[in-house]
Amino acid sequence: MIELIPAIDIIEGQCVRLCQGDYDTKKVYGSPIEMAQQYEQLGFKRLHVVDLDGAKSHHVMNDQVLREICKKTSLIVDFGGGVKTEDDLKRVFDAGATLATVGSIAVTHPELYLEWLERYGAEHMILGADVRNGLVSINGWKEDSNTHLTDFLTQYQKAGNKNVLCTEISRDGMLHGPAIELYKGIMQAHPTCHLIASGGVSSISDIEELERAGIPAVVFGKAIYEGRIDMRALSIMAQRKL
Repeated sequence: MIELIPAIDIIEGQCVRLCQGDYDTKKVYGSPIEMAQQYEQLGFKRLHVVDLDGAKSHHVMNDQVLREICKKTSLIVDFGGGVKTEDDLKRVFDAGATLATVGSIAVTHPELYLEWLERYGAEHMILGADVRNGLVSINGWKEDSNTHLTDFLTQYQKAGNKNVLCTEISRDGMLHGPAIELYKGIMQAHPTCHLIASGGVSSISDIEELERAGIPAVVFGKAIYEGRIDMRALSIMAQRKL
């Protein structure tokens, strides 16, 4: 059964959503701590938190919000955005996150990411694979690298990295449905990968389609904030998957 992971994106301490990573499209939805508590009350066990300030500034900025979420809920939290140095990574884990999502550094400094995999354990690391036109994007989606997604995933799967969060940037925040074929292709090439699909989820039927395609996990956010997914129905689905 597919793992359901609600998402909270943070700018200046507030829960927000963007479209395709464009900061000019920011829409504020209130307190991330209250939203995290609401997700826990609905029966969710996992939470995906993104520090958009950190992604833009190239260092972790909202670790205090992370600390409050971890203090006031029992959710298993993975945190990403701005993790560029050992100090950033330590701040994330010290604040209470169970997993850290790292993308740009895995592209620009692979030797450092491999060190982190060994030091902190692959079970605590998520490879962030944000993709546009088949290439991995970095630095808050502002730059496209020359690294092809397939090569990127193969490199780290060989190193024991099974947790992968893949966002199809063109779909993110657009509510046009997830990139099913992209995720199916990843699973066919890497059947042992714990793939977390991200971007475009607009309804429960999208989640069910991902489940039928054999995708292990899915992240979603805007569809809830915009009322496209009924919270009660999602709660029932979450409880069914416990």
